[in-house]
Parts: sequence; structure tokens; C-alpha cells
Amino acid sequence: MKKFLTALACFALLAGSAFAADLQQSGKGMKVWFDAGGGVGEAYSTIVINGAKQAAADLGVDLTIVYSDWNAEKMLENFKNGLAAKPTGYVVMGHPGDAAYGPLVDEAFSRGIIVTAVDTELPALQAKYQSKGFGYIGPDGWKQGEEMAKEILRRKAFKPGDKAFVWGLKRLESRGRRARAMLKVFEDAKLKVDYLEISDEINKDVSLGAPVLAGYLSANPDCKLIVIDHGGLTGQLENFLRGAGLKPGAVYATGFSLNPATAASIESGYLNLVSEAQPYLMGYLGVLQIVQTAKYKFGGLSVDTSGGYVSAENIAVIAPLAKSGIR
Repeated sequence: MKKFLTALACFALLAGSAFAADLQQSGKGMKVWFDAGGGVGEAYSTIVINGAKQAAADLGVDLTIVYSDWNAEKMLENFKNGLAAKPTGYVVMGHPGDAAYGPLVDEAFSRGIIVTAVDTELPALQAKYQSKGFGYIGPDGWKQGEEMAKEILRRKAFKPGDKAFVWGLKRLESRGRRARAMLKVFEDAKLKVDYLEISDEINKDVSLGAPVLAGYLSANPDCKLIVIDHGGLTGQLENFLRGAGLKPGAVYATGFSLNPATAASIESGYLNLVSEAQPYLMGYLGVLQIVQTAKYKFGGLSVDTSGGYVSAENIAVIAPLAKSGIR
């Protein structure tokens, strides 16, 4: 059944068929709130919302978008405001965690409001409400982090003791699984790992990260590997490295989430590898989940949107899609 629902969703996404035309009518009169996660105009959130807007247009949904600046407390506040508006459903990102969202999601379902998650898992709430439409569209955080670290080690020959810098969000219950998985792989490989937590200020405004990375590299000129567990910061990595006086290839630079800036950085040689989560699909399928549950009582989808890796090997094909806000 899960494979069938996934195929159904992807078929609708590609549209242009009589079936897609029928789906266009299925969301008429429905209202969906969608938390974009980041801030207005932020690259990753823009791609998520591009997908959500396309789904709303295809399905006839009245879509309300809210922004949280990657702040967990603001996500919860937005959710409370959404409940007051009595929408058909609400698409959340799971950064606050199961415990924080739990009472609010309980209230939503008790009032007939469907909730589903994208980008970051809420496994306990999905288990509790999956039969009522709570799904998850996005990568498995631990799996994505573990596989990214192994791919880095496969592509680049590091020696035990080589220094790696990992910049992530371990403090967040579910979101932090990706960073924790990478750290385990690197430590098992005997790399010397310097880990730095992304501050709330930098999480909101990535430009503030420039002096942090420059300071680290100045103090650690022997750093061989940089891993940025943050889409916005990955998009700024070329600027940061240029500002620190480094040339392409001086350090093996990697990160997450494709957008126009990361595509350009791969083309220039400053960024070596990006793990893709395909946020456009999160946006599209998140809205579709709400509509299909409201209309046909389908349970929650579980769709891993991990899309492999983008590097110099395949950027020529993918860059135009990144620049158009789809990849």
C-alpha cells in the first residue's frame, strides 16, 4: 500500500494527465497551513514552498504559508495560530520534537485538523496518528547523515588523525540525528573531529557564520574536511572560504541541500559534495497528504526524499533545475 500511495503522489506531481485533472478538484474548499521552516526568501524554504504552491495550484487548495526562521519556539507559536484558524490541515517541520509538539498535535486531531510533517521526523506522533493522516515526507536524518559520511570517506582518502570540522545542530532532538550519525562514522574512521554547534543567531542569519569559519580555519590550517549540516550555510560556503583566503580544493568542502548558490559553488570548485533531500517534493507531497487524507481518508505517507549526491560529476544536468527553484 505504501508503494502504491507513493506512486500515486508522484504521478500526480508530474501532472498533465486526466487523473491529475481529477485531483485538481479534490482540494477545492480546503485550507492548508504550511510552515516553511526558515525565513522569507531563504533558499531552502523557497524550494519547499515552490513545491507546496504547485500542489495547491494543482489541487485547488487555499494555502497559507508561515515562516519560523528555523526557530523551534516560533514553529510552535505558528502552529497555535494555525489551530485558531481551523484549517483542513497543517504541515509542520519537526524541529521542536515530539514532546513539544505532542499536546498541540493531540488538540489538532481532536478538532478534526490533519497534521503531517516534512523535512524533520516526528516518529512518536507519526506512530500515534498515522492512520489519521500523519505522515513524514523527507529524509531519514540518521540514515542520511551516516550515508553522507561514508560517501565522503569513499570519495576522498583521509588518514587516521586527519582533522575534520563538522558544523551542525546536535541539540535538536530529531534534526540533530544527522549530525550525530556523521560524527559516529568519522570518529570510527579515526578522524580528529572538531564539532561546533550552529548558534540560534547563525541559524537565522547565515551571513553571521563567515567570521566563525574564518576564525576556525585560521586557527586550524591543517583542516582537511569541512562538513556543513545546514542548507543555508552550505549555500554560503564558497563566500566564507573566499573570505578566509582559500582557493578551490584547499579543503574538501561538503554540505547539505541543493539551491542556486550551492550549485554555483559546485561549478566553481569550492564545494565538492552535497547530499540532496529534494525539498520541492516535501512541499508538494506535504500538501497532497492533507488533501488525500481529508478527501479519501488515506493514512500518513512515509516517503524518503533523499536524492543521492550532487558533485562536479552531475552538476551540469542539475544546475538549471536548481536555478529554477525545483532542485
